[in-house]
Amino acid sequence: MPECAFAPWTDPGAEPLIRFRNVTKRFGDFTAVRDLTLDIYEHEFFALLGPSGCGKTTMMRMLAGFETPSSGHIELAGQNIVPVPPNKRAVNMMFQSYALFPHLNVWDNIAFGLKRDGMPKDALRERVAEMLKLTHLERFARRKPHQISGGQRQRVALARSLAKAPKLLLLDEPMGALDKKLRQETQFELMDIQEKTGTTFVIVTHDQEEAMTVASRVAVMDEGELIQVATPSAIYEAPNCVYVADFIGDVNIIEGAAHRAGEDRYTVHWADGQAPLMAASDKAFSPAQNAFLAIRPEKVLVTAERPADAVNAIQGRIHDIAYLGNISTYHVEVAGGRMLKAQTANTRRIENRGFTWENRVWLSWDSTAGVLLER
Repeated sequence: MPECAFAPWTDPGAEPLIRFRNVTKRFGDFTAVRDLTLDIYEHEFFALLGPSGCGKTTMMRMLAGFETPSSGHIELAGQNIVPVPPNKRAVNMMFQSYALFPHLNVWDNIAFGLKRDGMPKDALRERVAEMLKLTHLERFARRKPHQISGGQRQRVALARSLAKAPKLLLLDEPMGALDKKLRQETQFELMDIQEKTGTTFVIVTHDQEEAMTVASRVAVMDEGELIQVATPSAIYEAPNCVYVADFIGDVNIIEGAAHRAGEDRYTVHWADGQAPLMAASDKAFSPAQNAFLAIRPEKVLVTAERPADAVNAIQGRIHDIAYLGNISTYHVEVAGGRMLKAQTANTRRIENRGFTWENRVWLSWDSTAGVLLER
């Protein structure tokens, strides 16, 4: 979902669709989710992102009703749903495996839940036709799952999940089985379907790119706790700690001692014999406080000579080059053996590029390019 005027989380009067309140989930001595409080709003495409074992799937299973919180409560549309059984919740879940019935064709797979609920035949036919159209599966309606592609099976599972018009759809690693190109295409299809239906989607994923592409907001988790909840651009551009900066995309982390150098400006003393780095920060740091300067590689300029107007400039030697087609990433060894990364867009053909291994280069960036973090 592109970031735009839709931002109910900024409105103090907006009522969340989902409320987690001091939710803890233990499995014996292991705490999977720890005292977690979170609001998710209607029509959001919300992503739970984190490494394996961080608690994101446990959160989703509690929403679905497959797990019960050890303490705290969960509300859906103002109702405490903890005592409500899974089949009585206005929630549906799409599993990573898709769980399609192999002996039923696409039409019957989509219709299955509606038939079990006793929907009248005319209304059922109309609803299935609507779902087939929504997911562009009309011409595959009479095929069985093994006769269609992985991406098409994913859309069948999505259509079946949406057929009962749930208030909330939970997606557990829904694109994990797809190859990269198909996964990227499917992400945009998912966003389009979510926007058309207005259903609130909550997706669990460990794929940063997927979360950043589809979500209105992302919750980065670690060891059962929420580390940061924000829009994709805020998560990327303004991480609140080293863990988030390092988990999302590529980043350079330079540790040093921060000293105030004016209003919202600090110098970072990072290596003996090296000029301090200048960083902007609206957070207050005490004199000589240990700090971490996080700079994304694409914000670092690589040049043969030191730019005359550079606020921050470090000289180093190219140790390695990763050529990725559209971009090249230079791994540059600087003072103290530290390795910094800089990315450049490959706008010229490879034989015309200026740098290679062992070249001495300058890395430079503006004082506002990085984020100064205290932990």
